[in-house]
Amino acid sequence: MKTAHFSAELEERLLRYTAIDSQSDAASPSIPSTNIQFDMLNLLVNELTEIGAANVTLTEYGTVLATVPGTVEGPTIALLAHVDTTQQFNATGVKPRVVRGYNGGEISFPDNPNLKLSPDHNAYLGTKVGDDIVTASGTTLLGADDKAGVAIIMTVARYLLSTQGLSHPTLRIAFTPDEEIGRGVHEDLPKDLKADFGYTLDGGELGRIDYDSFSADGAEITVTGVSVHPGKAKGKLVSAITLASRIIAALPQSTMTPDLTELHEGFIHATEMSGNAAEMKINLILRDFEMEKLEQMGHIVRSVCDAVQATELRAKITCKIRKQYRNMRYALDSDMTPIELAREGMKALGVTPTSEPLRGGTDGSRLTEMGLPAPNLFTGMQEIHGPLEWISVQDMTAAAGVCIEILKKAGKAEK
Repeated sequence: MKTAHFSAELEERLLRYTAIDSQSDAASPSIPSTNIQFDMLNLLVNELTEIGAANVTLTEYGTVLATVPGTVEGPTIALLAHVDTTQQFNATGVKPRVVRGYNGGEISFPDNPNLKLSPDHNAYLGTKVGDDIVTASGTTLLGADDKAGVAIIMTVARYLLSTQGLSHPTLRIAFTPDEEIGRGVHEDLPKDLKADFGYTLDGGELGRIDYDSFSADGAEITVTGVSVHPGKAKGKLVSAITLASRIIAALPQSTMTPDLTELHEGFIHATEMSGNAAEMKINLILRDFEMEKLEQMGHIVRSVCDAVQATELRAKITCKIRKQYRNMRYALDSDMTPIELAREGMKALGVTPTSEPLRGGTDGSRLTEMGLPAPNLFTGMQEIHGPLEWISVQDMTAAAGVCIEILKKAGKAEK
Protein backbone atom coordinates (compact mmCIF):
# COMPACT_ATOMS: atom_id res chain seq x y z
CA MET A 1 0.00 0.00 0.00
CA LYS A 2 1.34 3.42 -0.96
CA THR A 3 0.82 5.94 1.82
CA ALA A 4 2.46 9.10 0.45
CA HIS A 5 -0.94 10.51 -0.55
CA PHE A 6 -1.79 10.80 3.15
CA SER A 7 0.90 13.43 3.72
CA ALA A 8 -1.04 16.50 2.60
CA GLU A 9 -4.08 15.58 4.69
CA LEU A 10 -1.99 14.79 7.76
CA GLU A 11 -0.09 18.06 7.48
CA GLU A 12 -3.26 20.08 7.06
CA ARG A 13 -4.93 18.42 10.00
CA LEU A 14 -1.90 18.79 12.28
CA LEU A 15 -1.48 22.49 11.50
CA ARG A 16 -5.17 23.12 12.08
CA TYR A 17 -5.44 21.09 15.28
CA THR A 18 -2.27 22.40 16.94
CA ALA A 19 -3.43 26.00 16.47
CA ILE A 20 -6.38 25.28 18.80
CA ASP A 21 -5.71 25.90 22.50
CA SER A 22 -6.57 22.80 24.54
CA GLN A 23 -4.39 22.65 27.64
CA SER A 24 -5.56 20.55 30.59
CA ASP A 25 -5.35 21.78 34.18
CA ALA A 26 -4.43 19.48 37.06
CA ALA A 27 -5.86 21.94 39.60
CA SER A 28 -9.35 21.84 38.09
CA PRO A 29 -11.90 19.25 39.31
CA SER A 30 -14.15 19.53 36.23
CA ILE A 31 -14.50 16.96 33.44
CA PRO A 32 -12.75 17.76 31.17
CA SER A 33 -10.50 19.86 33.37
CA THR A 34 -10.75 22.85 31.00
CA ASN A 35 -13.55 24.15 28.79
CA ILE A 36 -11.14 24.89 25.96
CA GLN A 37 -10.74 21.16 25.36
CA PHE A 38 -14.32 21.20 24.08
CA ASP A 39 -13.08 23.26 21.11
CA MET A 40 -11.20 20.16 19.94
CA LEU A 41 -13.77 17.61 21.10
CA ASN A 42 -16.72 19.32 19.40
CA LEU A 43 -14.70 19.85 16.22
CA LEU A 44 -13.90 16.14 16.08
CA VAL A 45 -17.55 15.22 16.59
CA ASN A 46 -18.43 17.36 13.58
CA GLU A 47 -15.59 16.03 11.43
CA LEU A 48 -16.33 12.39 12.24
CA THR A 49 -19.99 12.95 11.38
CA GLU A 50 -19.04 14.64 8.10
CA ILE A 51 -16.85 11.75 6.93
CA GLY A 52 -19.62 9.24 7.67
CA ALA A 53 -18.50 7.58 10.91
CA ALA A 54 -21.20 5.79 12.86
CA ASN A 55 -22.22 6.11 16.52
CA VAL A 56 -20.46 9.47 16.95
CA THR A 57 -20.86 10.46 20.60
CA LEU A 58 -19.42 12.95 23.06
CA THR A 59 -19.72 11.19 26.41
CA GLU A 60 -20.49 12.78 29.76
CA TYR A 61 -16.87 12.19 30.70
CA GLY A 62 -15.60 14.23 27.76
CA THR A 63 -14.48 11.51 25.36
CA VAL A 64 -15.42 11.41 21.68
CA LEU A 65 -16.36 7.90 20.50
CA ALA A 66 -17.09 6.74 16.96
CA THR A 67 -17.23 3.61 14.82
CA VAL A 68 -15.94 2.71 11.38
CA PRO A 69 -18.03 -0.40 10.58
CA GLY A 70 -16.08 -3.46 9.53
CA THR A 71 -16.31 -5.06 6.11
CA VAL A 72 -15.14 -8.49 7.32
CA GLU A 73 -15.15 -10.48 10.56
CA GLY A 74 -12.28 -10.00 12.97
CA PRO A 75 -11.40 -8.50 16.32
CA THR A 76 -12.80 -5.06 17.08
CA ILE A 77 -9.80 -2.74 17.32
CA ALA A 78 -9.68 0.68 18.96
CA LEU A 79 -7.43 3.61 18.05
CA LEU A 80 -7.04 6.33 20.68
CA ALA A 81 -5.41 9.75 21.02
CA HIS A 82 -5.75 12.60 23.49
CA VAL A 83 -6.79 16.15 22.64
CA ASP A 84 -5.21 17.99 25.57
CA THR A 85 -1.76 19.54 25.65
CA THR A 86 0.45 19.81 28.71
CA GLN A 87 0.48 22.76 31.10
CA GLN A 88 4.22 22.16 31.60
CA PHE A 89 5.10 24.81 28.99
CA ASN A 90 3.26 27.65 27.28
CA ALA A 91 0.67 26.18 24.92
CA THR A 92 -1.46 29.26 24.24
CA GLY A 93 -1.46 30.78 20.79
CA VAL A 94 0.51 28.05 19.03
CA LYS A 95 1.68 29.11 15.55
CA PRO A 96 2.67 25.92 13.73
CA ARG A 97 4.83 26.14 10.62
CA VAL A 98 6.43 23.68 8.16
CA VAL A 99 10.12 23.47 7.31
CA ARG A 100 9.80 22.01 3.85
CA GLY A 101 12.45 19.49 2.71
CA TYR A 102 14.67 19.73 5.80
CA ASN A 103 18.31 20.27 4.74
CA GLY A 104 20.05 18.71 7.73
CA GLY A 105 21.19 21.94 9.38
CA GLU A 106 19.93 24.17 12.17
CA ILE A 107 16.26 25.05 12.36
CA SER A 108 15.58 28.56 13.69
CA PHE A 109 12.39 29.92 15.19
CA PRO A 110 10.82 33.20 14.01
CA ASP A 111 9.53 34.30 17.42
CA ASN A 112 12.65 33.29 19.36
CA PRO A 113 15.85 34.00 17.40
CA ASN A 114 18.04 32.56 20.15
CA LEU A 115 16.36 29.15 19.96
CA LYS A 116 17.93 26.58 17.62
CA LEU A 117 17.09 22.97 16.81
CA SER A 118 19.79 20.83 15.21
CA PRO A 119 20.99 17.22 14.95
CA ASP A 120 23.63 18.13 17.54
CA HIS A 121 20.79 18.50 20.03
CA ASN A 122 18.53 15.77 18.64
CA ALA A 123 20.27 13.02 16.69
CA TYR A 124 16.97 11.69 15.33
CA LEU A 125 16.47 14.95 13.46
CA GLY A 126 19.63 14.17 11.50
CA THR A 127 17.91 11.11 10.02
CA LYS A 128 15.10 13.23 8.58
CA VAL A 129 16.91 15.07 5.79
CA GLY A 130 14.40 15.73 3.02
CA ASP A 131 11.37 15.36 5.31
CA ASP A 132 8.86 18.09 6.02
CA ILE A 133 9.35 19.13 9.64
CA VAL A 134 6.60 20.83 11.65
CA THR A 135 7.52 23.02 14.63
CA ALA A 136 5.97 25.91 16.53
CA SER A 137 7.30 29.47 16.34
CA GLY A 138 9.60 29.41 19.38
CA THR A 139 7.50 30.70 22.27
CA THR A 140 5.13 27.74 22.70
CA LEU A 141 5.21 24.00 22.44
CA LEU A 142 3.77 22.54 19.23
CA GLY A 143 1.18 20.12 20.61
CA ALA A 144 1.99 17.22 18.31
CA ASP A 145 1.63 15.42 21.64
CA ASP A 146 -0.96 14.28 20.90
CA LYS A 147 -2.63 16.12 18.04
CA ALA A 148 -0.40 14.14 15.70
CA GLY A 149 -2.22 11.06 16.99
CA VAL A 150 -5.57 12.77 16.45
CA ALA A 151 -4.61 13.71 12.87
CA ILE A 152 -3.42 10.17 12.12
CA ILE A 153 -6.60 8.53 13.40
CA MET A 154 -8.85 10.98 11.57
CA THR A 155 -6.94 10.37 8.34
CA VAL A 156 -7.18 6.60 8.78
CA ALA A 157 -10.91 6.82 9.48
CA ARG A 158 -11.58 8.97 6.43
CA TYR A 159 -9.57 6.59 4.23
CA LEU A 160 -11.42 3.51 5.45
CA LEU A 161 -14.82 5.14 5.02
CA SER A 162 -14.07 6.42 1.52
CA THR A 163 -12.27 3.39 0.06
CA GLN A 164 -14.35 0.70 -1.60
CA GLY A 165 -13.41 -2.96 -1.36
CA LEU A 166 -11.02 -2.63 1.58
CA SER A 167 -11.19 -5.59 3.96
CA HIS A 168 -10.98 -4.65 7.63
CA PRO A 169 -12.78 -5.43 10.89
CA THR A 170 -14.68 -2.88 12.96
CA LEU A 171 -12.66 0.10 14.14
CA ARG A 172 -13.58 1.99 17.29
CA ILE A 173 -12.21 5.49 17.79
CA ALA A 174 -11.71 7.39 21.04
CA PHE A 175 -10.41 10.92 21.56
CA THR A 176 -9.83 11.51 25.26
CA PRO A 177 -9.27 14.66 27.34
CA ASP A 178 -6.87 15.19 30.25
CA GLU A 179 -4.25 12.54 29.43
CA GLU A 180 -1.49 14.95 30.38
CA ILE A 181 -2.80 15.13 33.95
CA GLY A 182 -3.47 11.39 34.26
CA ARG A 183 -7.25 11.61 34.03
CA GLY A 184 -7.88 10.63 30.43
CA VAL A 185 -9.36 7.17 30.96
CA HIS A 186 -12.76 7.15 32.63
CA GLU A 187 -13.83 3.92 34.32
CA ASP A 188 -16.62 3.53 31.72
CA LEU A 189 -14.36 3.85 28.68
CA PRO A 190 -13.42 0.15 28.24
CA LYS A 191 -17.05 -1.02 28.25
CA ASP A 192 -18.14 1.89 26.05
CA LEU A 193 -15.43 1.14 23.49
CA LYS A 194 -16.45 -2.52 23.20
CA ALA A 195 -13.10 -3.40 21.62
CA ASP A 196 -10.99 -6.54 21.88
CA PHE A 197 -7.80 -4.51 22.04
CA GLY A 198 -6.52 -1.13 20.92
CA TYR A 199 -3.58 1.16 20.30
CA THR A 200 -2.81 4.65 21.52
CA LEU A 201 -1.16 6.85 18.89
CA ASP A 202 1.08 8.75 21.29
CA GLY A 203 4.62 7.54 20.62
CA GLY A 204 7.89 8.85 19.27
CA GLU A 205 10.41 7.54 16.74
CA LEU A 206 9.46 5.73 13.54
CA GLY A 207 8.80 2.05 14.28
CA ARG A 208 8.38 2.35 18.05
CA ILE A 209 5.92 0.02 19.79
CA ASP A 210 5.71 0.81 23.50
CA TYR A 211 4.42 -1.83 25.88
CA ASP A 212 6.98 -1.93 28.71
CA SER A 213 6.08 1.23 30.60
CA PHE A 214 6.56 2.70 34.03
CA SER A 215 4.32 1.77 36.91
CA ALA A 216 3.42 4.99 38.68
CA ASP A 217 2.31 6.28 42.05
CA GLY A 218 1.88 9.83 43.29
CA ALA A 219 2.71 11.12 46.77
CA GLU A 220 1.25 14.19 48.45
CA ILE A 221 3.02 15.36 51.59
CA THR A 222 1.40 17.97 53.83
CA VAL A 223 3.53 19.74 56.42
CA THR A 224 1.62 21.76 59.03
CA GLY A 225 3.79 23.97 61.21
CA VAL A 226 3.05 26.33 64.07
CA SER A 227 2.31 29.86 62.88
CA VAL A 228 3.46 32.68 65.16
CA HIS A 229 4.30 36.35 64.57
CA PRO A 230 8.04 36.27 63.72
CA GLY A 231 8.75 39.09 66.12
CA LYS A 232 7.61 36.94 69.03
CA ALA A 233 8.52 33.53 67.64
CA LYS A 234 11.40 32.33 69.80
CA GLY A 235 10.64 28.87 71.11
CA LYS A 236 7.21 28.88 69.46
CA LEU A 237 7.45 29.13 65.66
CA VAL A 238 7.69 25.90 63.67
CA SER A 239 8.23 26.73 60.00
CA ALA A 240 6.56 24.38 57.56
CA ILE A 241 8.91 25.69 54.87
CA THR A 242 11.96 24.60 56.86
CA LEU A 243 10.56 21.13 57.48
CA ALA A 244 9.49 20.72 53.85
CA SER A 245 12.99 21.67 52.75
CA ARG A 246 14.43 19.01 55.04
CA ILE A 247 12.17 16.41 53.47
CA ILE A 248 13.31 17.33 49.96
CA ALA A 249 16.95 17.31 51.05
CA ALA A 250 16.59 13.89 52.70
CA LEU A 251 15.18 12.18 49.62
CA PRO A 252 17.73 10.16 47.59
CA GLN A 253 19.61 12.66 45.40
CA SER A 254 22.41 10.61 43.89
CA THR A 255 20.61 7.60 42.41
CA MET A 256 16.86 8.23 42.20
CA THR A 257 16.25 11.48 40.32
CA PRO A 258 15.08 11.72 36.68
CA ASP A 259 18.27 13.47 35.53
CA LEU A 260 20.41 10.58 36.76
CA THR A 261 18.36 7.61 35.56
CA GLU A 262 17.65 5.94 32.22
CA LEU A 263 16.32 2.75 30.60
CA HIS A 264 14.76 0.55 33.32
CA GLU A 265 15.89 2.72 36.24
CA GLY A 266 13.13 4.33 38.27
CA PHE A 267 13.03 7.65 40.10
CA ILE A 268 11.44 9.81 42.79
CA HIS A 269 10.72 13.30 41.50
CA ALA A 270 9.36 16.36 43.30
CA THR A 271 7.00 18.04 40.82
CA GLU A 272 5.49 20.81 42.95
CA MET A 273 6.08 22.54 46.28
CA SER A 274 3.74 25.26 47.48
CA GLY A 275 2.50 26.99 50.59
CA ASN A 276 3.89 29.15 53.36
CA ALA A 277 5.43 28.98 56.81
CA ALA A 278 2.15 27.70 58.25
CA GLU A 279 1.56 24.88 55.79
CA MET A 280 3.41 23.39 52.83
CA LYS A 281 2.41 20.80 50.27
CA ILE A 282 4.90 18.69 48.29
CA ASN A 283 3.83 16.59 45.31
CA LEU A 284 6.06 13.73 44.20
CA ILE A 285 5.85 11.20 41.41
CA LEU A 286 7.26 7.71 41.96
CA ARG A 287 8.20 5.66 38.91
CA ASP A 288 9.60 2.19 38.26
CA PHE A 289 9.06 -0.71 35.89
CA GLU A 290 8.70 -3.28 38.67
CA MET A 291 6.13 -3.21 41.47
CA GLU A 292 8.55 -4.31 44.17
CA LYS A 293 10.83 -1.36 43.50
CA LEU A 294 7.88 1.05 43.27
CA GLU A 295 6.70 -0.12 46.68
CA GLN A 296 10.23 0.40 48.04
CA MET A 297 10.10 4.00 46.83
CA GLY A 298 6.87 4.55 48.72
CA HIS A 299 8.55 3.17 51.83
CA ILE A 300 11.49 5.55 51.34
CA VAL A 301 9.19 8.59 51.10
CA ARG A 302 7.21 7.60 54.18
CA SER A 303 10.42 6.91 56.13
CA VAL A 304 11.79 10.35 55.27
CA CYS A 305 8.57 11.99 56.44
CA ASP A 306 8.63 9.99 59.67
CA ALA A 307 12.25 10.93 60.31
CA VAL A 308 11.63 14.64 59.83
CA GLN A 309 8.46 14.41 61.93
CA ALA A 310 10.52 12.90 64.76
CA THR A 311 12.73 16.01 64.85
CA GLU A 312 9.75 18.31 65.53
CA LEU A 313 6.77 16.82 67.33
CA ARG A 314 4.87 20.13 67.39
CA ALA A 315 4.44 19.91 63.61
CA LYS A 316 2.20 17.48 61.74
CA ILE A 317 3.46 15.72 58.62
CA THR A 318 1.19 13.47 56.57
CA CYS A 319 2.06 11.45 53.48
CA LYS A 320 -0.58 10.03 51.14
CA ILE A 321 0.48 7.77 48.29
CA ARG A 322 -2.02 6.99 45.57
CA LYS A 323 -1.92 4.61 42.64
CA GLN A 324 -1.67 6.20 39.20
CA TYR A 325 -1.04 3.55 36.52
CA ARG A 326 0.73 0.23 36.01
CA ASN A 327 3.15 -1.23 33.48
CA MET A 328 1.35 -2.45 30.35
CA ARG A 329 3.77 -5.36 30.12
CA TYR A 330 2.12 -7.12 33.09
CA ALA A 331 -0.97 -7.83 30.97
CA LEU A 332 0.53 -7.97 27.48
CA ASP A 333 3.12 -10.62 28.35
CA SER A 334 0.30 -13.18 28.46
CA ASP A 335 -1.13 -12.25 25.04
CA MET A 336 1.15 -10.52 22.53
CA THR A 337 -1.43 -10.44 19.71
CA PRO A 338 -1.60 -6.61 19.52
CA ILE A 339 2.21 -6.38 19.49
CA GLU A 340 2.61 -9.06 16.82
CA LEU A 341 -0.03 -7.42 14.60
CA ALA A 342 1.75 -4.08 14.89
CA ARG A 343 5.10 -5.65 14.03
CA GLU A 344 3.59 -7.37 10.99
CA GLY A 345 1.96 -4.11 9.88
CA MET A 346 5.25 -2.25 10.10
CA LYS A 347 7.22 -4.90 8.25
CA ALA A 348 4.64 -4.83 5.44
CA LEU A 349 5.56 -1.16 4.89
CA GLY A 350 9.30 -1.62 5.28
CA VAL A 351 9.35 -0.07 8.76
CA THR A 352 11.60 -1.76 11.32
CA PRO A 353 9.70 -2.31 14.59
CA THR A 354 11.54 -1.46 17.79
CA SER A 355 10.60 -1.53 21.47
CA GLU A 356 12.40 0.18 24.33
CA PRO A 357 11.44 0.96 27.92
CA LEU A 358 8.77 3.68 27.91
CA ARG A 359 9.79 6.09 30.64
CA GLY A 360 6.30 7.41 31.08
CA GLY A 361 2.72 6.31 30.70
CA THR A 362 -0.15 6.72 28.26
CA ASP A 363 -3.89 6.28 28.31
CA GLY A 364 -3.01 2.76 27.18
CA SER A 365 -1.41 2.06 30.55
CA ARG A 366 -4.71 2.57 32.33
CA LEU A 367 -6.75 0.85 29.64
CA THR A 368 -4.52 -2.22 29.71
CA GLU A 369 -4.79 -2.44 33.48
CA MET A 370 -8.59 -2.17 33.15
CA GLY A 371 -8.74 -5.12 30.76
CA LEU A 372 -8.38 -3.49 27.33
CA PRO A 373 -4.83 -4.13 26.05
CA ALA A 374 -3.60 -0.94 24.38
CA PRO A 375 0.09 -0.66 23.50
CA ASN A 376 1.42 2.62 22.17
CA LEU A 377 2.40 3.25 18.53
CA PHE A 378 4.77 5.82 17.08
CA THR A 379 3.67 9.11 15.55
CA GLY A 380 7.11 10.71 15.14
CA MET A 381 6.72 13.37 17.86
CA GLN A 382 9.99 14.65 19.35
CA GLU A 383 11.12 17.09 22.09
CA ILE A 384 7.62 17.15 23.51
CA HIS A 385 6.52 19.53 26.29
CA GLY A 386 8.86 22.30 25.22
CA PRO A 387 9.57 24.95 22.55
CA LEU A 388 11.79 22.61 20.48
CA GLU A 389 8.96 20.15 19.86
CA TRP A 390 8.90 18.90 16.27
CA ILE A 391 7.54 16.13 14.09
CA SER A 392 8.12 14.76 10.59
CA VAL A 393 5.08 14.63 8.32
CA GLN A 394 6.61 11.56 6.72
CA ASP A 395 6.72 9.77 10.09
CA MET A 396 3.04 10.56 10.57
CA THR A 397 2.35 9.20 7.10
CA ALA A 398 4.07 5.94 7.98
CA ALA A 399 2.04 5.72 11.21
CA ALA A 400 -1.24 6.08 9.29
CA GLY A 401 -0.13 3.35 6.91
CA VAL A 402 0.75 1.03 9.78
CA CYS A 403 -2.68 1.48 11.35
CA ILE A 404 -4.34 0.51 8.08
CA GLU A 405 -2.07 -2.52 7.69
CA ILE A 406 -2.91 -3.64 11.24
CA LEU A 407 -6.61 -3.48 10.44
CA LYS A 408 -6.20 -5.32 7.14
CA LYS A 409 -4.19 -8.11 8.76
CA ALA A 410 -6.61 -8.35 11.70
CA GLY A 411 -9.44 -8.80 9.20
CA LYS A 412 -7.90 -12.11 8.18
CA ALA A 413 -7.89 -13.39 11.77
CA GLU A 414 -10.76 -15.19 13.45
CA LYS A 415 -12.70 -13.26 16.04
